[in-house]
Amino acid sequence: MAIDIYDQVVPVMQRMLHNLAAILTKAEKYAEERKIDPAALLQSRLFPDMFTFTRQIQIATDFTKSTPARLAGIEPPKWEDTEQTFAELQARIQRGVDYLGSFKREQFVGGDTRAVEFKTPRGSMNFTGRDFLLNFALPNFYFHATMAYALLRHNGLDIGKPDFIGK
Repeated sequence: MAIDIYDQVVPVMQRMLHNLAAILTKAEKYAEERKIDPAALLQSRLFPDMFTFTRQIQIATDFTKSTPARLAGIEPPKWEDTEQTFAELQARIQRGVDYLGSFKREQFVGGDTRAVEFKTPRGSMNFTGRDFLLNFALPNFYFHATMAYALLRHNGLDIGKPDFIGK
């Protein structure tokens, strides 16, 4: 049985966003209980040239809007990257869940062969929909979600693989 593009994008990304939201809730509670300035966690990074925890969440959620939009042949929405609190990051994650939920299976028909252009400050990258999804979008989405998890774990939050993978 074939797995279609919808099944590889919408439920997969929604599940991970729900898991990130649960981890974020634990992080906020952890900061509160230990009297840690939330900014210490939100701005944490493993190395000075690495993106912060907040930016990792922003980029992961960027992929939850750009991936389905491009595969459905529509322009992704633009979201400002202004989040500075746990609550604002939770709202952004929920916006990603809601946006993913707005897609219908039919919108992805032909998405695997659709030409996808991904623009970056360094130039454009061109893919087929299949290659964009499997070799660029999903790896990037999981990379940034994993970095967010790792930053919190590095800062002492008691979370493990079940928190990342979910139930």
